[in-house]
This record gives sequence, structure tokens and C-alpha cells, in this order.
Amino acid sequence: MANRAKVPRSKQPPSTVRVIGGAWRGRRIPFLDLEGLRPTPDRVRETLFNWLSAHCPGARVLDAFAGSGVLGLEALSRGAGHVDFIEQSPAMAKRLAQTIEALNATTTSVTCDDALLALKRFTQPFDVVFCDPPYRLGLVEPFLAELLALNLVREGGLVYVERPKGSQALHLSHFAVHRALTAGQVEAILLRCTPQSRD
Repeated sequence: MANRAKVPRSKQPPSTVRVIGGAWRGRRIPFLDLEGLRPTPDRVRETLFNWLSAHCPGARVLDAFAGSGVLGLEALSRGAGHVDFIEQSPAMAKRLAQTIEALNATTTSVTCDDALLALKRFTQPFDVVFCDPPYRLGLVEPFLAELLALNLVREGGLVYVERPKGSQALHLSHFAVHRALTAGQVEAILLRCTPQSRD
């Protein structure tokens, strides 16, 4: 019997996450399936952007710890004026830059660096900030403190924090909780920078 040629296995399709609203609604965003990367679930993202619906148009946005970049891209899809992405992984930052190019999203920048260090590069305050760091690193409070120290959130600006359910209470002397929800194992908090936080 003749030997049958081996059929090569198809490559695993890239991981993707879906933009759920705005100009790119339904667009699949590819990302690298790296350890610790967990894009914000659709249900949480849908609620978050319902909260942000009046704040996205024209907004200056920072997507720190960007990963797939879907939070910043969702904001752009809904009319944000400019989005700065920070991603520490060179491979992920490269993939995000490729995605941005494919979308022809010109009002963006991608910085490959540690998020806390990269903050020092910015001089203008943001209207909306996304803070979704790797859970195990405990970076939420240091990041919030650095944002305020560098005056990078405008008065009344919003900071979205995502962390595991059951986390210790945040020390929020600099921010007021605007909205919050728990979905599965995720705790999502939207903070507002208030006039009192600058006293």
C-alpha cells in the first residue's frame, strides 16, 4: 500500500476579542495568548461603556496595561479623540500596533514600557484612564497614586479599575467610586477624580 502523505495540522487560529459597539462594532481584534492576559469580558465591557457613553466622544484616553488593547479600541470605536496605549510586552505591543494600523486608527500612540515608568512621558491630563494590570502584581494603588502625583487625570475625569473579586478594599482618599459591579470573578470599579482629591 502506498504511503499516504501526512497532512500538516492547521495552525491554531489567533485569539480574538470582539469590539461590541461604535464604528467597529463586531470587529474581531487579534491578540497573543500570553500568560496572565485576560481581556475584559464582553458583559463587563458592555456595562463599562454604558457608563462611559457620554464621556467617550472627543475624550483623551489612556489604556495602561493595554494587553489586547480592546478597552482603548472600544473607546476609539465610540468616538474618543485620542488614545495612548501602554503595554510592557514587546510582542503584544507589536501586535497592538499592527491592529491599529489595520484599523487605520491614526489618533493613537503605543508605548512599550512599564506602565508606571511610562506615565512620566505624558504631560496632558486624561479624561478617561483604563487600569487593568496583572492581578498578582498589586499595581492598582501605586498606579492611581502616580496618576495623581503627575496630575494626569483631569478634575471630573474617570479611571476604570479591574481586579479580582474579593480583593482588599482600595484606599480611595484621592478618588470617589462612581460606579461598580461584580461579574463572576471580576470586580469592576469606575472612579471619579473629584475636586477634593486635589486638596
